[in-house]
Amino acid sequence: MEVAGLILPVFAVIVTGWAAGFAGYVSRDLSDGLIHFAYNIAMPALLVLTIAQEPARALLAWRFLIAFGGGSLICFALVFLAVRILGDNGVAGPSMQGWAASMTNTGFVALPILQATYGPRAVLPAAIATVFVAVVMFPAAVVLQELDPNNARGLRVGPAKLARRVILNPMVLSTLIGVAWSALRAPMPGPVSAYLRILADALTACALFAIGLGLSIDGLLANFGRSASLTIVKLLIMPLVVLGLSVGVQLDPLYTAAAVICAGVPTAKTVYILAGEYRCEEPLVAATVSMTTLCSVATLIVWMYGLAEFAPLGFAH
Repeated sequence: MEVAGLILPVFAVIVTGWAAGFAGYVSRDLSDGLIHFAYNIAMPALLVLTIAQEPARALLAWRFLIAFGGGSLICFALVFLAVRILGDNGVAGPSMQGWAASMTNTGFVALPILQATYGPRAVLPAAIATVFVAVVMFPAAVVLQELDPNNARGLRVGPAKLARRVILNPMVLSTLIGVAWSALRAPMPGPVSAYLRILADALTACALFAIGLGLSIDGLLANFGRSASLTIVKLLIMPLVVLGLSVGVQLDPLYTAAAVICAGVPTAKTVYILAGEYRCEEPLVAATVSMTTLCSVATLIVWMYGLAEFAPLGFAH
């Protein structure tokens, strides 16, 4: 019950957000503003605060990158190839389904959960996973959409513009600031640390409530069969692959738990934003985001119980 006692309150905040929106108590339009604040202010503050206080060598977690990053790309490739074999000979559709099954919501779900259950040390691997998604997977998703000759909007993003988008991404930029601070080995002034802590403390409630507030039941019902298949890959197969890679590279117990939790959280809403921009598989991606969010309440509790063998709760405290 210890795991459930820690995980269920986190997802109760998501349910509270959904109930508030469903009842009309809080306008669903507020979700975008809350997400914007969490994404651009609270999360960067937490990343800078956490990474700046870590030794620079701790950021070179190649075993973690092999486990989480390798598992993510393996699952993307499996879905991409499966969709192609089943008859979709394009690039955009299969790749979008692949990202829906492998691009994880590390920032808004994994990071708050790891912080709440394992403590501040678990924020660092979550930050590394977040940067991997932002620096490797999202640009790759854009490139694959651009490679499709049937690109719905005919968008063409040049290398320089794409590089600027990646570097100026709040998650990437805040991580780079934290890395630079860590490399300089400079102590963080008390007022600066207190300021960042006030903003960072707003992340968990703000992000989780916003996800619930924007949750769409209509989106869940659309394309139910295909979204269920992608949900199985995202919440069950991907964490298993990541766990296998973690054990194979002898990853640190806390980082093993963090890698699997990062793999086992819902699909990133970024995938839906990308689907909307390119007008590619929008209903399916919306359904997958909703279904993975709902189903992960149960699957994450199971994963947390299983991971207790690697890193008991409270390991990082």
